Amino acid sequence: MGFIKEFKEFAVKGNVIDLAVGVVIGGAFQGIVKSMVDDIITPAILTPALKAANLTDLAQLTVPGTAIKYGNFISQVISFTIVALALFMLVKGINRLKREPVPETPAAPPEPTNEEKLLMEIRDALRNK
Repeated sequence: MGFIKEFKEFAVKGNVIDLAVGVVIGGAFQGIVKSMVDDIITPAILTPALKAANLTDLAQLTVPGTAIKYGNFISQVISFTIVALALFMLVKGINRLKREPVPETPAAPPEPTNEEKLLMEIRDALRNK
């Protein structure tokens, strides 16, 4: 019975539940990011570059006489870079929202309480003896 109890404690910890929610939301967010990269950003960047090279698709970039398609690799590197940049900007924006404002001036030290004042007087009186 100890194993089941230990597993139950592990499975319902806040960290495990938070991680599960993060994974599910990350999976849903992946579709949004992939669509943004594949449908908006990548065509906006690649269309002018492909027209300049007289190509219609990156898959046409191959090493002559081989099956090496370095165009697909370049496309994946560009997609990864765009996704990484988009996520970096998203996390940076979230961190900016979470950041606590820095106090402009340090707060003055609090006044000593009556009890502290009395104790200081007793200390001073004992010191003078």
